[in-house]
Amino acid sequence: MNNPALPLSGLTVVEVSSFVAAPLCGMTLGQLGAQVIRVDPIGGASDVRRWPLAADGTSIYWTGLNKGKRSAAIDLRSEEGQELISRLIVEGDGIVVTNAAGLSWLSHDRLADRRSDVIHVQLLGRGDGSTGVDYTVNAGIGFPLVTGPADHGGPINHVLPAWDVCCGLYAALAVVAAVRRRDQCGAGARISLALEDVALATAGNLGLLTEPQVNGTQRERLGNVIYGQYGQNFTSRDGAEFMVVALTSRHFRDLVAVTGTGAAISALAEALGADFDSEGDRYRNREVLSGLFATWFAEHTADEITAALAATTVLFERYCTFAQAAAGPKVSGNPLFSRLHQPGLGDYLAPGLPAAFDGTHPASTPAPALGQDTVDVLTQRLGLSAGDIERLTHAKTIAS
Repeated sequence: MNNPALPLSGLTVVEVSSFVAAPLCGMTLGQLGAQVIRVDPIGGASDVRRWPLAADGTSIYWTGLNKGKRSAAIDLRSEEGQELISRLIVEGDGIVVTNAAGLSWLSHDRLADRRSDVIHVQLLGRGDGSTGVDYTVNAGIGFPLVTGPADHGGPINHVLPAWDVCCGLYAALAVVAAVRRRDQCGAGARISLALEDVALATAGNLGLLTEPQVNGTQRERLGNVIYGQYGQNFTSRDGAEFMVVALTSRHFRDLVAVTGTGAAISALAEALGADFDSEGDRYRNREVLSGLFATWFAEHTADEITAALAATTVLFERYCTFAQAAAGPKVSGNPLFSRLHQPGLGDYLAPGLPAAFDGTHPASTPAPALGQDTVDVLTQRLGLSAGDIERLTHAKTIAS
């Protein structure tokens, strides 16, 4: 992607990475206009065949996180391969994003010896340099023990790799901030970003780590209830599930009105001495409130519920599967998505950049085949000759 209207147009980033956070960082920078060169070992990194796979073995996962990039396959173990990658960084725009550990030749210090204003982003598992992945980091912070039904006794992992995603976006933000600083004062940057620190910071910012320190209490397992607010799932007469949220007193009054529970709610408030304009009272009395509302949901079909709630301020959504979402208007009618032809997968609707610039979401372009741009990158960026390419290919330093 090289759209001059995008803010990072003209910038080149070298990515040496695998899995989620670092590739997501690179793809986000690419969607903002940068040219991202992903460097993989010959044969691919450990994520090149990660599930889910298409019928021909193409990784849907890999293509999803590498849209719009260029791909170079270079032997990371050979000195000549390491030199090629180092040159791509220091002779380009001097920006590298990596989650590869223990590669001294790719370290900030080694690259900064050759280019003082290099921007080096190192993604880590933990701040001390030890390893960690989303599920192990999550296990050590507390979220799995408050996820799931209230009466469940063990941990429940979330299917969303939240810390990988947050870490990748933090890394992209760090690159943009470092580029701005370099433009202003010429200084490079040595940036390290740990998956666990992202998770800890998020838990702290949301009060989950502060609460036990200040109040001596900790978050309880609530199922589909929303802590401190009124929110609950309900089932329609025809078996559809809805999530309903009332964040404000107006939301709550509309929910009471649409469900015809006004008299019962008033009597309940008087009996309990509760003020349901208060979110705290709505939360504390959530079980009895939900019992009243549940009757209305059970008496109406999903279509009737949708029509009734749509005419109010109540926040609601019908639960659906990934397949239902993909086939529905949230995807097919959303300008975020555009039709993409991805070799190995065929045609499908792919998301672009969630942020719209001047009313338009920058569209995605296909992910490259592994190593498809190796020759072009080395000849265009480093000036290698056809003879150089032939020798490096024969030596198995590059895959062409």
